[in-house]
Amino acid sequence: MPTLFTKIIEGEIPGRFVWSDETCVAFLTIEPLTDGHAMVVPRAELEQWTDTDEETWAHLQEVARIIGRAQQAEWEAPRVGMLLEGFLVPHLHIHTWPAYSPEDFDPHSTMSDVPDERFDAAADRLRNRLRAHGHEAHVPGPGALPA
Repeated sequence: MPTLFTKIIEGEIPGRFVWSDETCVAFLTIEPLTDGHAMVVPRAELEQWTDTDEETWAHLQEVARIIGRAQQAEWEAPRVGMLLEGFLVPHLHIHTWPAYSPEDFDPHSTMSDVPDERFDAAADRLRNRLRAHGHEAHVPGPGALPA
């Protein structure tokens, strides 16, 4: 049975994609810790990071680093958080988000009831920053499914 993230990748469930390549995608989470909170998700249904091969793991980390740099620059954050957890969805995903204080690292303090307009604005900002950093080849347009 496909995971929730596979359904998002395949367009069965909507997602705000900010990155797409042959190995992975990144999209905003619906329960962000801060604006711009994204998840890097492999296209392959790998349950956890220890299930990945060395090349895939290295690629996922590099994409998370690229997105983290864009988040830090765009939101002028002193730090960028990174989290691997995966208890709710059994599909490897790396969370990255702009962080301003230690409180921004509490996975139980997510924002709820975020208006669609705020999500759309955050996705646009992150896409634009990734393009400005030279990654336009991997940045899908608004509403686009990952190729």
